[in-house]
Amino acid sequence: MTMVRFRAIRFAVALILASTSFASASRRHDPLTEKEVDEVREAAQDANQRFKLYIKFTQARFLALEQMRVDPNLAAGRGPRLHDLLEDIASLVSEVNDNVDAYSKQNADLRKPLGLLIPAVSDWQLRLRTLKDATSSDPQIQRESKDFYFALDGAIDAVNSLAENARDTLSEQNEAHSKKKK
Repeated sequence: MTMVRFRAIRFAVALILASTSFASASRRHDPLTEKEVDEVREAAQDANQRFKLYIKFTQARFLALEQMRVDPNLAAGRGPRLHDLLEDIASLVSEVNDNVDAYSKQNADLRKPLGLLIPAVSDWQLRLRTLKDATSSDPQIQRESKDFYFALDGAIDAVNSLAENARDTLSEQNEAHSKKKK
């Protein structure tokens, strides 16, 4: 009886350890630093400031991505690091997209922040297309692309979705604003 009980306890402990390590492995890391999270919290009620912050944070990830891609000193282990940056970009862009929806549902005037966001998103689309083109034209990036190709596709999808949502929302808000004036 004690041997059965010992095996059951050992099995339960193994199961708990496995589930704990699985949970921590499946947990997404936050793409924002603690300082960036604090800045976003402070701008919670100000849509314009919040969008400016997210644009700034996403631009910083794109700059890091570009630097890593072109700097030969950063070539070691570049594929997985590009993967992580692309996932961070996709997460940030998805968060911006969620913010567009949330503020729009609150009937917030997003014309000014969307006027800043749309050109930034167009730039992000261009940068991602350039990286995707490099995966077929640059032999080094082509070899490394196996590490980040799916993350690149995810980032492209997220940015394209945001571009469409931002343009549609701006169009709706411009139309609603012009009707209010009449």
